[in-house]
Amino acid sequence: MGYRVAFLSLHGCPVARLGEKDTGGMNVYLKETAKHLGKLGIKIDVYTRVHDPNDEEVIQLGINARVIHLKAGESNQKKEDLYRAGPEFVENVLRFQKHEKIEYNLVHSHYWLSNYPGITLSKSWSVPLVSTFHTLAKLKLRAKAEEMESIRRIESETDAVLRSDGIVVSTDSEVLDINQLYVKSDKTFDDSKIKVITPGVNLQVFQPGNRSKAKEKLSLSSGKMVLYAGRVEPLKGIDIAINAISKLELNEVVDLIVVGGDSTSDTIVAELKELARSFGIYKQVKFVGSVRQSLLAEFYRAADALIFPSYYESFGLVALEAMASGTPVVASRVGGLPQLIKNGETGYLVPFRCPESFTEKLEVILSNPILQDAIGASARRDAMDYSWGNAAKKLARFYFSLSGQYSLASGSDIKIV
Repeated sequence: MGYRVAFLSLHGCPVARLGEKDTGGMNVYLKETAKHLGKLGIKIDVYTRVHDPNDEEVIQLGINARVIHLKAGESNQKKEDLYRAGPEFVENVLRFQKHEKIEYNLVHSHYWLSNYPGITLSKSWSVPLVSTFHTLAKLKLRAKAEEMESIRRIESETDAVLRSDGIVVSTDSEVLDINQLYVKSDKTFDDSKIKVITPGVNLQVFQPGNRSKAKEKLSLSSGKMVLYAGRVEPLKGIDIAINAISKLELNEVVDLIVVGGDSTSDTIVAELKELARSFGIYKQVKFVGSVRQSLLAEFYRAADALIFPSYYESFGLVALEAMASGTPVVASRVGGLPQLIKNGETGYLVPFRCPESFTEKLEVILSNPILQDAIGASARRDAMDYSWGNAAKKLARFYFSLSGQYSLASGSDIKIV
């Protein structure tokens, strides 16, 4: 029968187009961990709601890994209201599981919207529950007070922290955050159940290349270019990036290319364009929308630097992708980014909300090609230590530690070394 895990991701689909609203690093995480766990011989079913009516119910991600689309809520339901779809999601997961005669060894829930389904299904199947939050409401509120995070979400995260058998986080800082913000004085909480497993990066897709050729391939100007990649939303600090670019004092014009966003972010894009106009750099700021990963890799290679001005990042997969591409990163000193970037060696860390600090470090990189190449080379070397294969092996070992009937050598089809 083998070892089988149910991934629960009510709102995030591994095959969704990246860079659009509510898609990003978590979607990559789901896809890559599922695929690499599958390669180890562990069967992974990723349950998510139907996002695109054209999607098939079951889509193979790779060996032993598949996505299962189930109805849960209305197609146009807002993300903040999706918790209401939890019971329907659970009901349809159970229906699919019974129809397929599947038995799971463990449930792994992703993001707070999957907390209720995770707790309910792990109890129904009498199997361990692992939770990965990806972002935490209390941290988002601390970073940007005007963020709208519900009391319901905070209560859900607190409940899941206490009731999960295991919690997977990406960085050491997340362990500290959970202990300080969610556990506090709860004497019953055992923080040994929190496991730090750093995500990986696709080193074949994201690799260095000729910057000039990449710019030519993308039909970009041959001048200096700073890249922003990710969702287009206030918490990502794109306004800070525009402000920082406007303050550059160099002998040539520097463009800011924004990769990410979709039709739902049109209002924010319009506001950002108006901001660029007010700073006198309207023609230098270009929004290209969301792109497939192979094209995103070309943008990384074309960039002279990546600007990553987020107010909050639990890890910062975009920064790692840029590093793997040999592109220097100037990032906010928030969340897991200090664990990822060696300040002055593989990039620069600066205070968030401070455009002047971003400007200063961008000028250092853009005015010194030798330093730019040296930082890019160091970044690539560091990125080589982050592989999805290694992350999957650590995750599998953690799963087995919670499933008493399994060990690393259990089952001839499970290949972990």
